[in-house]
Order: sequence, then C-alpha cells, then structure tokens
Amino acid sequence: QVQLVESGGGLVQAGGSLRLSCAASGIMFRLYDMGWYRQAPGQQRELVAAITRSGSTNYADSVNGRFTISRDNAKNTVYLQMNAMKLEDTALYYCTGGVSKTGTYWGQGTQVTVSS
Repeated sequence: QVQLVESGGGLVQAGGSLRLSCAASGIMFRLYDMGWYRQAPGQQRELVAAITRSGSTNYADSVNGRFTISRDNAKNTVYLQMNAMKLEDTALYYCTGGVSKTGTYWGQGTQVTVSS
C-alpha cells in the first residue's frame, strides 16, 4: 500500500521559516519524481516545487528563491524548506509522487498558516 505522509505544517509569522517533510512507503522512492503542491481556500491546487529522481528541481515563480525542495532517498523522504514566508503562502500543502512525473500518488496534506 502506497502512503505519502506529510508533516511539519503549522502556524508561522510572516518572514519566518518552516520545513515540511513527506515520508513515502510502498514505492521505490528513488525511482519517483516528487513534488509539493498547495491549495488555498477558493483557489486551484498549484505546483510549488518538484524534484526529479535525478535531483533536478523546479519551482513556482512565487516561491523561487525562498523555498527549497530536497530529497533523501535513504529515508524515502522529500522536504520543502520554506523561508521568508508570506501571508500568501497560507494553504494546505500536499506531497505527490510518480514515475516520470508527479501526480500518481498524493498525501493527505498539511496545513501551513502564515500570520502577520
């Protein structure tokens, strides 16, 4: 059974930092592209960052330079380091993974709230 379990969400002040983790099980993690999406109330789910199985990364323009995605294949875990956070980063953050592209499997999400 495939599971993606996110953790690390919470409440943070604007300008602060959080690190999200996503622990994967039931897949050959090292072969999967992984990513983080987010969805704010009333808005569509959007890509935040992705990392391929070879380690190549891409970011949404809105987070580029502030967020960093990384992976630890030994721990079957993907991370999202979020710095210089803004009010507009408030959303439910989802971890996703797939072979060749993300989106095959999804976690349940972890809430991130940025306060002023």
